[in-house]
Amino acid sequence: MPRSVKERKAKPIIYVFCEGESEQVYTDFLKNTFSDIAVVKRPSSTGLFEEAQDKFSKDKRFRDNAEVTNEIWFFFDVETDQRDKWDSRYKIIKKLRKLRKDQDIKVRLLMTTACIEYWLMLHYKKYSPVIETTADKERVLHELQIKEKSYKKGDVKSTFHIAENYQIAVKNAKDLFRSLLKDGLPDLIETDERDKWLYTCSKTFTTVFEAIEFLESLRE
Repeated sequence: MPRSVKERKAKPIIYVFCEGESEQVYTDFLKNTFSDIAVVKRPSSTGLFEEAQDKFSKDKRFRDNAEVTNEIWFFFDVETDQRDKWDSRYKIIKKLRKLRKDQDIKVRLLMTTACIEYWLMLHYKKYSPVIETTADKERVLHELQIKEKSYKKGDVKSTFHIAENYQIAVKNAKDLFRSLLKDGLPDLIETDERDKWLYTCSKTFTTVFEAIEFLESLRE
C-alpha cells in the first residue's frame, strides 16, 4: 500500500556555496537532476566559507532554515596559494556543523584540483595531469573545448551537456581517488583528517563524485 504524504521521508535540504559561475551552473544541473529526492539550494552570489558564515549569521532566510538544513556543500577549486587557509576554513566548518541543535549539519567539501574543467574532463576520460600553473589550467580548458566546442565558464547549455555524462565522471574520479592511497591519503572515507590532507596536498583529484554518489544513494 502506498505510503501517505506524512509517512514519506522528507527530502534532505542542501545548501551549496560555489566559488564561481561554473560551479553554480553544475549545481543547477544537480538540482534539476535530483529534484525528486533532494532540495538543493544555492545563493545567487558566489562565495565560500566566509560567505556561508555570513549568510547563516545575518540573513534571516538562512537562519530560519538552519534547523531543517541537512547538509552544507562547498564547491571549489583547491589552489596552491590557498593551502595555508585550511585552519581558518576549518573553524568555520565546525561552527556551521553546530547550527542545528539536535543534530550536526553535514559539511561536505566538493574540491577539485586547480580548475573545475578537470572535473568536467573526467566526464569524457580518466586522466590525472599535473595542474598547478596557469598554463596547466589552460591546457585542461583547451582539451575540454575539443570535446565540447561551445564550452566556456558559466555557460549553461554546454555545461549541462557535459554534465549528462556524470556517471562516467563518478567512475573515473573514484578510480583515480583510490590511487591516492599509495601517495599517503589517510582514508577513502570522508574525515576531517582526510579532507585536510586533500586540501593541502599537491596531487590531482576531485571529490565532487562523493556528492553525486550521496544523491544517487537517496534513490535506493
